[in-house]
Amino acid sequence: MLVSNSILKQIYQKRKPNAHKYDFGSLLVIGGSKLYSGSPAFAAMAAYRAGVDLVTVVAPERAANIVAAFSPDLITYPLDGDFLKAKHLKTLFEFSNGMDAVVIGGGLERRKETMKTIAEFLKKTDIPCVIDADAIHAIDGSAIKPNFIITPHANEFYVLSGKRVVDMSVEEKIKNVKKIALKLNATILLKGNPDIISNGKEIAINKTGNPYMTVGGTGDTLAGICGSLLAQRIEPFAAACGAAYINGKAGDIAAKEKRQSMTASDLIENICRVL
Repeated sequence: MLVSNSILKQIYQKRKPNAHKYDFGSLLVIGGSKLYSGSPAFAAMAAYRAGVDLVTVVAPERAANIVAAFSPDLITYPLDGDFLKAKHLKTLFEFSNGMDAVVIGGGLERRKETMKTIAEFLKKTDIPCVIDADAIHAIDGSAIKPNFIITPHANEFYVLSGKRVVDMSVEEKIKNVKKIALKLNATILLKGNPDIISNGKEIAINKTGNPYMTVGGTGDTLAGICGSLLAQRIEPFAAACGAAYINGKAGDIAAKEKRQSMTASDLIENICRVL
């Protein structure tokens, strides 16, 4: 299946006049560290632009404070210390209680304790999750669930599968993505040109996007849009297809004006034009 703008009609239904807060979901973003604060901010702002009602960011203290200053739209909670630790698990579960979806991974870094903490969270949660960036390195196949979306780039797909897809043909990439999605019983969105999405049964290709989206942060915006759609109760395969289309199309619109000057913030500002 080639993803087209028809996916938007599938995902976005006309809102009822009496709609109220929480009808369109609550999203938890877990990410960031002392060094990386932009990642959870990009994911959270992109999630809002894609239509979710409420976004909460839980991050190590310095990252949480920077994200809070980034926009008054964002709710943040600072975790003690400079990186995610085992002692924070209780807080993660407290905040995830009642959430409709979770985005985890961006900017968390790959310390041993952080990886174990992510793995434990994924093992015990039943909430739909987008597993992105550093969290992909913490995946234990036995902890993955059908309502999870995994968003690797080529190197992270190698971590998942042991397969190097950089020089593969599109047909070979499709075969490998489908195989690993079936093995993990989850939806995989392999980022690239084109994006390849599979839940082990269905396969889709998304051709929106451009070479100017190599700039840092555009993967975080994709994860945020995925999480937004999951929180709006869109099933994982459709959510991944929709997110890939929206993120790439917003990047295309931004690139027409900005070209090499494009940033992830420019992409976020163009999500509304796609919708």
